[in-house]
Amino acid sequence: MAASGSDAVWGRAEQQDFRGRVRGCLLGGAMGDALGAGIEFDSLSAIREAHGASGVTDFVPAYGRRGAVTDDTQMTLFTMDGLIRAHVRRDTGAWHPPTDVHAAYRRWAATQRDWGPDERKKEDGWLAREEWLYARRAPGNACLSGLADDRMGTVDNPKNPQSKGCGTVMRSAPFGLLVGWEPQLVFQLAVECAAQTHGHPTGYLAAGAFAAMVHALTRGDSLDHAVQKALAQLSNRPGHEETSEALKRALGAVRQGLPTAERVESLGEGWTAEEALSIGVYCALVAEDVRHGLLLAVNHGGDSDSTGSVCGNLLGTIHGETALPPGWVAELEGRGTILELADDFAMEMTQGPALHAPGAASPVWLTRYPRA
Repeated sequence: MAASGSDAVWGRAEQQDFRGRVRGCLLGGAMGDALGAGIEFDSLSAIREAHGASGVTDFVPAYGRRGAVTDDTQMTLFTMDGLIRAHVRRDTGAWHPPTDVHAAYRRWAATQRDWGPDERKKEDGWLAREEWLYARRAPGNACLSGLADDRMGTVDNPKNPQSKGCGTVMRSAPFGLLVGWEPQLVFQLAVECAAQTHGHPTGYLAAGAFAAMVHALTRGDSLDHAVQKALAQLSNRPGHEETSEALKRALGAVRQGLPTAERVESLGEGWTAEEALSIGVYCALVAEDVRHGLLLAVNHGGDSDSTGSVCGNLLGTIHGETALPPGWVAELEGRGTILELADDFAMEMTQGPALHAPGAASPVWLTRYPRA
């Protein structure tokens, strides 16, 4: 495969495989998010008391329904929307993906304060007009405050410089799906976009490491190899120690025996970026299948939806959409939107030049993803 995104020549089988991984990544992450949504703030003992010795084994009601997703999935979708917009806008000679992702995050922030979409804002594109996304699902304070004005945080001048919450990691899988990009650029882009809301090095480096792992998996690497590649990239970054140690603890836990909820809890609670990454990676490494891995990732006393989301992104990327439990797929909130966006992203990455070019473009595509 060629090294530069939309210039790559894709065969039919390659395109189908890639689309399956993109769908799996988004659906798997949303599925883990939804499994954890109803128990996010409960202790392990409270989860077992309410749901039995095995904890939750299926969706439980959250936000008035089963299968509801949270801000984790909302922000992941807007990350992907921003990346498509960046590639479309490149035709104009403007190429600064962090700016496009920041604009997408600002559109997400509007869903957290507005009653519903403003149909007059054609420049917002189609995703911002999806009414079901206009719902507050316990969004992180750093995400809200970091996007409260139009100044874009950068690594040199970040928003919330002391914050390392998991809000960076849980939204960053789409960067890894930029399969034609070089790994170092994927890592760097995820870091730069994480600094828009979370300025602590652990917060943005954990996002970079997660994106690097998803990228390696999308290219066919094993998860263990993907973790090693992420550790190699981290080793050159100032302030990497917490993130590197958290990943090494995840690898160490794999060798300690059969996976249990208590072993998951030994890695932390998942409220911080490095802990959410560590738990998600561990559960994906020891997963017997997608169902087993996701249930392990949510049944602990901590940020269950975020650790489930991270694990689901990884397992969905590895195995593709057809490995996901069909009953959970069928009940997932926003499934139609998630699949539509995943397919648009896969089409942009594999057939972008056929959709738009400096001299001509599909009017429908520019309506969906405006260059403005």
